[in-house]
Parts: sequence; structure tokens; C-alpha cells
Amino acid sequence: MRKYHILIAASVVVLDRLTKWLVAHRIGVSDSVDVVPGLFRLTHVQNQGAAFGLFADSPSEWKLAMLILFSVAALAVVSALLWKNGGAMNATAIALSLVFGGALGNLWDRITSGKVVDFLDFYVGSHHWPAFNIADSAIVVGALLLLSEIFLAPQEEKVATQPEP
Repeated sequence: MRKYHILIAASVVVLDRLTKWLVAHRIGVSDSVDVVPGLFRLTHVQNQGAAFGLFADSPSEWKLAMLILFSVAALAVVSALLWKNGGAMNATAIALSLVFGGALGNLWDRITSGKVVDFLDFYVGSHHWPAFNIADSAIVVGALLLLSEIFLAPQEEKVATQPEP
């Protein structure tokens, strides 16, 4: 069943690479294409920070190295969790596979160009969500799925056994 974990992660990476390539070759940096006016547009952003632009304005010369190191560490942790989960194909495995693919997609950009292409741009009036990409989406969906498994999964009732008097 591990082949399905690899297939999910690889699908995220391929879709992420393809969409970033299309945006980079069809939309100029900082240019936008309205998809749903007043709600959603494709905007070509070069993000030198973490997800959703965090730390993008940091002047630290170590920023890129730290982002790469963090990504590699996250990949190692997710790999270990996937391995520990075994070959099971459950919500946890799907979530971890999505996180793995997303982290790998953004790591690829950081290593090859020092920045990540973001382009999914949602807004309502003056309220604007930072641009993101397919890899970020997979990470968030995977994390939400993991959280739902933790907080919403039925808990086994523990029957307290007490010795009879």
C-alpha cells in the first residue's frame, strides 16, 4: 500500500510543478488574471519566505538556509510517521502523503531558485488572503485532515476495571 502514499505525494509534486510552470510562463511577476472578479484571481508572486509569505521581508542571510533545513526536517518527520503508519491506507496516511508532497514541492523551488511561486489569490473587498500554491494547499489540507483525525475521531471508551470488594 505504500505505493499509494508515493502516488499521492508524487501527484501533488507534479500538479504543483505544472501549475507553477504555467504561471511563471504565462503571467508576469506581480500581474494578475481575474478568474472570479471580487473573489479569486491568479497572481504571480515570487515568495522568498515561508507559506503565505511569512518571513518574506526578513533580511537575514540565513533565511533561505533555515527554510530549506526546516523543510528537510519536516520531510524526515513526515517520512518517519508514514513509515510507522505502515502500509495502511487510512486518513492519517493520506494526510501525511499530502503534507509530504507539498513540502517536497516547495522545497524544490527553494533549492532551485531560492523562492517559491505563489499564485492562488483570494480576496473579498479589502480583505485579502496571502497568495499560495498547490503545495501550500496540500500541506494545509493534510494538516486539517490530521487535526480532524486527532480531535474528531471516535475515542475508544475505556472501561475502568475495579477489583470487587
